[in-house]
Amino acid sequence: MPIRENSIMITSISLNPSIDRTLTVEGLTPGGLNRVVASSDVAAGKGINVALTVSALGLDSECVGFMYRDSGSLFEKRLMVNSTAYDFIWFDGEARTNIKVFDKTAGVVTELNESGREVDAESLDQMTELVSRHADNSDYLILSGSLPPGCPDDYYRTLINAVEGLGCRCVLDADGDRLKYGLEAHPFMIKPNRYELETMTGKSLDSLEAVRDAARRFIRGGVEVVAVSLGSEGAMILRGKEALYAKKLNIEVKSTVGAGDSMVAGLVAGFMAEKPLCDTFRMGMACATARCMTEGYRIVDKTVYKALMDMVEIEEI
Repeated sequence: MPIRENSIMITSISLNPSIDRTLTVEGLTPGGLNRVVASSDVAAGKGINVALTVSALGLDSECVGFMYRDSGSLFEKRLMVNSTAYDFIWFDGEARTNIKVFDKTAGVVTELNESGREVDAESLDQMTELVSRHADNSDYLILSGSLPPGCPDDYYRTLINAVEGLGCRCVLDADGDRLKYGLEAHPFMIKPNRYELETMTGKSLDSLEAVRDAARRFIRGGVEVVAVSLGSEGAMILRGKEALYAKKLNIEVKSTVGAGDSMVAGLVAGFMAEKPLCDTFRMGMACATARCMTEGYRIVDKTVYKALMDMVEIEEI
């Protein structure tokens, strides 16, 4: 889909796209023969998921990243069907495949993720230029997910620095060194989970107050917003002196794939609308919950998302 000049407001970066292949078996036998009773391939990756969810919420969205010719049609079809624009740097070959083996008997999923195809310095320079060009027409630039082999761990920092002064806010949803180096460029928002906060601070965060205090360290360091995923306990968000907490809604979970990406999309939608932090947080929680209520890889239902917003209970922490 051609990029819509001067209308794109949210750009999501996808540097390591994946085909998520789900194999369903009736009882997984490690080391033995397993017969697959169902299988499916879906164009995915965190950057793809975020862009699709933003579009589902009714906002203009585009996905910019690396793509592979032998797999490209699967990604292009999914993006076009969901009215999401894209602009890729193309390579020969196939995108990586992430295999998810779902054991129906035990109700558990075993994941086998490939690292991806290697990229070189010239390709990264081209990507930096491409991202900078699109950032000039964007209000928000969302950087999420893993990096392909050959891509240095500080590349998100490189991209954030490259778009400085172009007027777009950068949202970083990454872990490990990708997050550590990215923080040095002072993104607008980060979205770590509790474990990532513990890793960065070197402390065990066994209470909401401890999580809040750890997150405030990054507010003081120049990040404007810190959203923290707390798994079954819900989530927390901080901006300035505000610190808000929301419990996880009591719903039937059908899939957790892309829940964090959906939260990012909902939060950015709230910031785009210049909502108060409380309302923005409610949008993020509702969007993540709507994703959990949706089977497989289907896109968030906007009607369900709106209905859930009234159910989110938020308190100061």
